[in-house]
Amino acid sequence: MSKILVAGLTNIEVTLKVDTFPIPYSPVLYPFHGINSSVSGVGFNVAKALTRLGDSVNFLSLVGKDAAQKLVKQALSDEDIRGKYVLDRLKQTPHSVVIYDSHGNRQINVDLKDIQESFYPQVLFEQALVDCSLAVLCNINFARPFLDLARRTGKRIATDIHAIADIEDAYNRDYMAAANILFMSHEHLPCSPEDWAKWLMHRYGTEIVVIGLGGQGALLAVKDDNFIERIPAVNLRPIISTIGAGDSLFSCFVHYYQQTNDPYESIRKAVVYASYKIGATSAADGFLSAQELDAWFMRVAV
Repeated sequence: MSKILVAGLTNIEVTLKVDTFPIPYSPVLYPFHGINSSVSGVGFNVAKALTRLGDSVNFLSLVGKDAAQKLVKQALSDEDIRGKYVLDRLKQTPHSVVIYDSHGNRQINVDLKDIQESFYPQVLFEQALVDCSLAVLCNINFARPFLDLARRTGKRIATDIHAIADIEDAYNRDYMAAANILFMSHEHLPCSPEDWAKWLMHRYGTEIVVIGLGGQGALLAVKDDNFIERIPAVNLRPIISTIGAGDSLFSCFVHYYQQTNDPYESIRKAVVYASYKIGATSAADGFLSAQELDAWFMRVAV
């Protein structure tokens, strides 16, 4: 079991299933059992997945002084995620509305409220980091000051910058520069994933790069081994929604890499983990335990 710090977004997520994109106009629709709500957000999802896998997590997040914070606190309690470092310092808890279809297409609408202008106390971050071997710092503004603090204490940093198109991206540049383990999506890349990974490692010296390829699996690049290769996807169960697939891939890789220091086994298990996860509706559902993953992993050749 690893002790991991996670700093990131928590939000209330509403999902809506539609037949197809684009959505034809209608003044009223009744999608019975097609609308669901839950506590989600990248930070919460990663903390939940790591906890399910058996890690001990110090989770740092910001929520609102509103009724939604009660839902967040209940969800933290239900998942055995300690809420000590989840602070109600926002005016409102962030929300998201995710529209998805049965083909894996989705549109994520995120209302961050005032979180991007809010700060998290440095002293609490330092307290939470002391006994952690890894800092998972999601690319949300309140976590940005922690990049330098984590590096100065010699802690490994892992982050996911999601969809990106510019290696000098002003918002994500400091995350790219600081991360030992760097995840992202292929969706907006200006070149092939292989060329992008080489470019990243040359520009920032990134040790490990993982690029999610959607239904094609993932690309793993390991700088010290001069290794760049695609890991194909597997199909474990029918796809319901691809929301949160990247969070599950990231979380599972981090969990096993902390245990084994083996990026190759870690990515193979992460691909299986993500395949199972997309058989669930919410971004925060469908996370296997380590024992459940081992059972599925034995059934497939990756």
